Amino acid sequence: MNWPLLSMIYSMTATVLIGVIMIAALVIGFDEIPHIITVAVGGALLAIPVAWFFTKKIGSISGEETSNGHS
Repeated sequence: MNWPLLSMIYSMTATVLIGVIMIAALVIGFDEIPHIITVAVGGALLAIPVAWFFTKKIGSISGEETSNGHS
């Protein structure tokens, strides 16, 4: 597993997912603090398998799926 790539993809994925879910929650009317915290935690947890999936895909395309990020 390429851990540096995973951490970079996770940061981008978590930011995007939390933002999209947050906007949807606010539009629907879930605008209280417990809802906001739940959305943030849920988006961060949902980003873990998504980032893992895309890291594996990029690793298989580049041929470095078992690399640790160092040459």
